[in-house]
Amino acid sequence: MKVVTANRLLDGEVVWQGPNGSWVELLSLANVLEDKEDVAGALELAAKSIADREVVEAYAMDVTQDEGRIVPVRLREIIRAAGPTTHPQFGKQARAVAV
Repeated sequence: MKVVTANRLLDGEVVWQGPNGSWVELLSLANVLEDKEDVAGALELAAKSIADREVVEAYAMDVTQDEGRIVPVRLREIIRAAGPTTHPQFGKQARAVAV
């Protein structure tokens, strides 16, 4: 399983591709892709967002599901999903929203 991630150009926020190619700020709202064709289509939508200067550095990342939650596989992606490790009070982990 994969999701497409990028950084929003306006403010540098880590975002994930949600339904219909929209960009969402929470990994829990990301569109989970099951096969290579879905990933290729999602990356095409991401390329349009890059061309439109909405996001930069879009790529597909591996995820798993644990009790219905989307969980990044790599440590780098776990950190990106949570926010900065030096000031956790400012990162995504400080938000009270749980979806």
